[in-house]
Amino acid sequence: MFHFISGYTSKVAGTGDDTAEPQAMFSSCFGRAFLALHPMRYAEMLADRIAHHKANTWLLNTGWVGGDASRGGKRCPLKYTRAIVDAIHSGELIKAEYEVYSTFNLQVPTSVTGVPAEILNPQRSWKLGEADFKQELAKLAKLFMENFKKYEDEATPDVVKAGPVV
Repeated sequence: MFHFISGYTSKVAGTGDDTAEPQAMFSSCFGRAFLALHPMRYAEMLADRIAHHKANTWLLNTGWVGGDASRGGKRCPLKYTRAIVDAIHSGELIKAEYEVYSTFNLQVPTSVTGVPAEILNPQRSWKLGEADFKQELAKLAKLFMENFKKYEDEATPDVVKAGPVV
């Protein structure tokens, strides 16, 4: 629920007069402008529905791979996004092997039919070297942590614990 409450996205060119390249931004529950209650309340409602329906939930990167937009990164090709969604629907992803993506406390599949392995793990597709990747990863993690401070007062310990670790 940490990632749902955070609502990480990016502002891209064409969505604002002052946006020339993508900028990291957060929109609680991916719809901050429409929330009447604290985001934790919506996270609780979502968690209840997931549990009630025994649903699997997935966090899918449809953003940048290989680097940031100004230094060689590119949008995740739609064909790979579709292949991941197909793997979810077919049940392939639930049976996949996973590796830990420790900074963000995420489980990342090691393979998905039709998707290059380097797309699944951002570090493998980063074109600017390991040191640069780690620097950008820490910067992004800190953005998440700073953003989440405004929700910690009502967040459960499990949700707080699911956040990034730097």
